Amino acid sequence: MAAQREPNARLRDVIDVVGCTYEALARDVRRIAAENGEILQTNKSAVSHWANGTRAPSGRVGQYLAEALSRRAGRTVTQTEIGLQAGDADAPTESDPVLAATDLGRADVERRRFAIAAFTTAGVAMPLGYDHEATARMLRARTGTSLVGAEDVDVVRQITAAFSAADERLGGGHGLTTVAAYLADTAAPMLRGRFPSEALRRAAFGAVAELAYLAGWKHHDLGQEGAAQRYYQVGYKLACEADPHGHAAWMMRALAHQALSLKQPHYCVDLVEGALGAGLGHVDGQTEALLHITHARAYAAVNENPLAARALLAAEDALLRDDGPQPTYSRVSGPAAGTVASHTARTLTDLADHIGTEQQHRDALTRWDPAKYKRVHALTHADLGDSLAAQARADEAVAAWTQALALMEGMTSDRTRKAITSIRSTLAVYQRRRVPGAADLARRAREALA
Repeated sequence: MAAQREPNARLRDVIDVVGCTYEALARDVRRIAAENGEILQTNKSAVSHWANGTRAPSGRVGQYLAEALSRRAGRTVTQTEIGLQAGDADAPTESDPVLAATDLGRADVERRRFAIAAFTTAGVAMPLGYDHEATARMLRARTGTSLVGAEDVDVVRQITAAFSAADERLGGGHGLTTVAAYLADTAAPMLRGRFPSEALRRAAFGAVAELAYLAGWKHHDLGQEGAAQRYYQVGYKLACEADPHGHAAWMMRALAHQALSLKQPHYCVDLVEGALGAGLGHVDGQTEALLHITHARAYAAVNENPLAARALLAAEDALLRDDGPQPTYSRVSGPAAGTVASHTARTLTDLADHIGTEQQHRDALTRWDPAKYKRVHALTHADLGDSLAAQARADEAVAAWTQALALMEGMTSDRTRKAITSIRSTLAVYQRRRVPGAADLARRAREALA
């Protein structure tokens, strides 16, 4: 005989707190489903089954249930809170971006196993099949009680900027828990409020999207790629509410950029082409250049070399345009010219053009403030050393790597550790050849990784 399921105590508790009957809650669920183009026959018996644990909501019904309880409670109620999410090893999968951002932040703070969530190649393509209109209908149907002002949005931006600046100097591990907690407890719940204008509503969603991107970027820097991917996906959905053209295109670029860094180019060409389709004509030249350079990297990764070269030229042409201010979401990567040079170098590495790679890395180093972008300088020096080693210029490679290690000191960053690890085999060869400085650098590398 099948074992009887346990009652869903979490769901029962929330229903008791909001003080509604099963019949009223079923009516709310049907109404919210209708807002999203879905006709349900949910009744009080269905709600009773969910609460008793004999059945679980199917499809998007769990999302509708959480939304119904949120509206009655006047706060964010997530599927996790009402016992509908999977186990601790899985990252939250709310399709509502506001609830998803709340869940992600809470899981990040409370559940250590969230950091080992798996990166998936299918997840790279998420924006290509995302139904923004269905989500937008649900979000706009809400009638929040608290009024959100411009100062609320400005504070989110200021906090994001402060932690982003610290991230560049100290690595992704610095302040990650604080960023996640602020996203879950303050920034994402703000999006459930009332806005005095459509412009401010869009600005609020944009600000929280940038914060979600920062959380994802910090996980990426720590090598926690599944968690990073979840944050990027949520950031994309939030960006669609803020600006379905430029900002959404930027977040599509973020997902593609992560996959390319992991040498998983599946879907990346399609994704960046989707980003260009959404963004062209709606973004400034600096932002457009950053989309084109990611396009170039995607083509190079799948050995479409002529197309990669064409995308490189498109990035250079876009950089020459002076047609408006660059938005904060794309300024986060630093001066666009420096980013284009750096990614041009990576594209040329894939094309085995080591001389061109070296030139682009040297150009990139002149574009970034070494104090403000310390980690960028460290990783660029490491990459420069790699390109010099590929040209059999051992002394210069050791000098570049030595500079990289000096800059990496004190950082909590998996990317810097990987950069150090990658040079050790070459350093062993240099030691046997008695290249000046190789033995000392090898010792410092061992100490840095200890």
